[in-house]
Amino acid sequence: MKKLLKYLNKYKKECVLAPLFKMLEASFELFLPLVVARLIDMGIKQNNLKYVYTCIGIMIVLGLVGVLSSVTAQYFAAKAATGFSADLRKDLFSHLMSLSYKEIDNLTTSTMITRMTSDVNQTQSGVNMFLRLFLRSPFVVLGAMIMAFSIDAKAAMIFVYVIIILFIVVYIIMKTNIPMIKEVQNKLDNILLLTRENLSGVRVIRAFCKEEDEILEFKKRNDVLVLNQIKSTRVSGSLNPLTYAIVNIGIVCLIYTGAIRVDDSIITQGEVIALYNYMSQILVELIKLANLIITLNKALASAGRISDVFLLKNSQIRTDENAKENINRDANRSDGYDTDTAVEFDNVSLRYHSSSDYSIENISLKVKKGQVVGIIGGTGSGKTSLVSLIPRFYDATDGRVLVFGKDVKEYEINELRDKIGVVPQKAVLFKGTIRENLGYGCKNVSDDELNEAARLAVADDIIKVKGGLDSYIEQNGKNLSGGQRQRLTIARALAKKPEILILDDSASALDFVTEKTLNANIRSLSYNPTTFIVTQRASSVINADIIIVLEDGEIAGIGTSDELLESSQVYREIYYTQFEEAAK
Repeated sequence: MKKLLKYLNKYKKECVLAPLFKMLEASFELFLPLVVARLIDMGIKQNNLKYVYTCIGIMIVLGLVGVLSSVTAQYFAAKAATGFSADLRKDLFSHLMSLSYKEIDNLTTSTMITRMTSDVNQTQSGVNMFLRLFLRSPFVVLGAMIMAFSIDAKAAMIFVYVIIILFIVVYIIMKTNIPMIKEVQNKLDNILLLTRENLSGVRVIRAFCKEEDEILEFKKRNDVLVLNQIKSTRVSGSLNPLTYAIVNIGIVCLIYTGAIRVDDSIITQGEVIALYNYMSQILVELIKLANLIITLNKALASAGRISDVFLLKNSQIRTDENAKENINRDANRSDGYDTDTAVEFDNVSLRYHSSSDYSIENISLKVKKGQVVGIIGGTGSGKTSLVSLIPRFYDATDGRVLVFGKDVKEYEINELRDKIGVVPQKAVLFKGTIRENLGYGCKNVSDDELNEAARLAVADDIIKVKGGLDSYIEQNGKNLSGGQRQRLTIARALAKKPEILILDDSASALDFVTEKTLNANIRSLSYNPTTFIVTQRASSVINADIIIVLEDGEIAGIGTSDELLESSQVYREIYYTQFEEAAK
């Protein structure tokens, strides 16, 4: 939680005023039992109506001022808490967006969503309650004890014993409850992960009639969450009854002691009532303190989870020292870069963080500027892994990847990715207009350029049918077919006019005629980008300048289609499987 306190810096005034107004309210509240004692001893007992009315008037004034102080305190506390959570959520989102694929894979989407929503809300509640009660409750408890001592020291010792016992109970419960709350939040992550998977894969689930299985799995995980919540709630819920029991035992002892002291004429009946009121105030405040502690336990657990995210650093960001070293290296060999070679893989291997095996291994090849490169192979052969190294979505475990003769690690991330246009396997479109989606990766792009990109991607008919660039696209392009989504994502990449274009199985939903037109349009581009076509279709790469055949993460052949038909068994199997007539 300490690491997150910086988000309260903008609200220092509110953080001071909120507890001060709460203490002002508490001060008026502490005077009320004394007024009640005077009302009984000097008003009612002596039948002095004027004094009674005076005391009632004072009590009303104290109550009104206390309410105004309380409302003011809650306003400042709410302002600070909501501002704190807004700034925290903004920075947390920015931090998540700055992480590389490696860190995001380790975190998982469900965990990020939980920490952005539930955990931030828990910390907001903790800040709000803390500002309202962290000074008020201890102040009232200690103030009531001091006021009790001013009335009768012997009776007030009961207050000391009660408070000591209560603090011991609170500490034990707090120590036990915090780990339980963390476990509850982790189980909530699991529930969110399963829910997200089911919602995104609902068509697959229904196609295979697996609804009952998924319901049972959800019930199983939900039952685990409920059991953890029950255990946590039992511990935290025991705080209130224990507090009531201890304070009520204290009240019984206080009344018994007070009766004896009154009988001995040491204190008055009004002072006994005042002592009882002070004990009742302690009871109320300790209940509030118990609720505060429960809320703080949840807030601290959530704050720890949020802090863990902030501790994650993008493993691909260059340090200042590395940047200076690279700048010096660039200056010393400014003429040494092979700018005719667009991409070079120098004995590259990649192993994902969660895997013990290499996804690709010992890949070495050079791609000249302007070439069209086909990458083909079976499922899991490492095609996507290979092209993911070019824009540095992942860093190579071993070896180097060079873009225009320069190691990708020597580029600033934005500088590198400005040169590259990527069309991922899954066509992702954002909620908004076609214009907003096509111009997503560009600055100051004109409508003519967007329309030209759409034409090249064979997507101009979509714009016409939908009613122009301002036509609306739903989230993930749900109002479009799979082929329409793919063509629009290709158009988005082409609108950027990249030096390197990566099409990662981006034509799988297109018919052969549309795909042929698309490939011809890409070859006709005036800026002549280096193009990587990742596919399982031999027809998609048959006219490529170079075809790279991958099998189990290793190169099983390099060459043109004709050359590979002669030299590569893997390519022949793919080719003849898809072109049965050629095999006859």
